[in-house]
Amino acid sequence: MTAKLWIRYEADGQAGFGILEGDRVAVCQGELFGTFERTEQSLLLADVTTMLPCVPGKLIGLWNNFHAQAAKQGLSIPAEPLWFIKAASSYCAHGQPFTVPSSYEGRVVYEGELGLVIGKTCKNISVDDAADAIFGVTCVNDVTALDLLTRDASFAQWTRAKSFDTFGIFGPVIACGLDWQALTVRTLVNGRERQNYPCSDMIFSPAQIVACLSREMTLQPGDVIACGTSLGVLPIRPGTVVEVSIDGIGVLKNTYESNIKSVEL
Repeated sequence: MTAKLWIRYEADGQAGFGILEGDRVAVCQGELFGTFERTEQSLLLADVTTMLPCVPGKLIGLWNNFHAQAAKQGLSIPAEPLWFIKAASSYCAHGQPFTVPSSYEGRVVYEGELGLVIGKTCKNISVDDAADAIFGVTCVNDVTALDLLTRDASFAQWTRAKSFDTFGIFGPVIACGLDWQALTVRTLVNGRERQNYPCSDMIFSPAQIVACLSREMTLQPGDVIACGTSLGVLPIRPGTVVEVSIDGIGVLKNTYESNIKSVEL
């Protein structure tokens, strides 16, 4: 089954959304997670700027959700999803650079992941109902300031390490109609494959994740849940191009840029 690909874009200073069909965008009007209709207008993808495919009220990430990664690190299988929040100010779209603040001089790592996009408000729902609450899936690069996680022995700084501006990268589209169990996440670093793992290796399925999270917080349309990463995460240096590729969704491509500006003498 071919997925329907939803994209948000900017053209001539105006934001819009539509269905990506090859190299063109079929323009829609209305609300992506509400009532909408397809118009007769069509735009060339090359003539628009890709925006975030949605604007989440919250971006939630999972830790230790893949059997292979847990086995390599000697981690026990969790009894429930282990999660953290990335700040809304961290969001970064396909094609935009990501950087670190000048105050941080430690290691930065990429994490290629499958992202779930919530399509309806849900609170305390069952696993059976959770699948219907997932609007579609997207690519995520859960960038992390690795050395912050355990810098203070008294307090693991997950939110801080995950929430630098531009560290919450996702897109370029939302794909609907894909079988998550058939998907594979590949991460390329400067063109070299560093991650290649099946989503079927998840400890908690998408429906289980959504159901568990909904017991403790209300999930809203547009919220994104990153399902966690697996083997192959490594530190990167400024100038590195990171591509997260999932067949059926596309390629999320961003460059890690230095935050140090040159000074003319």
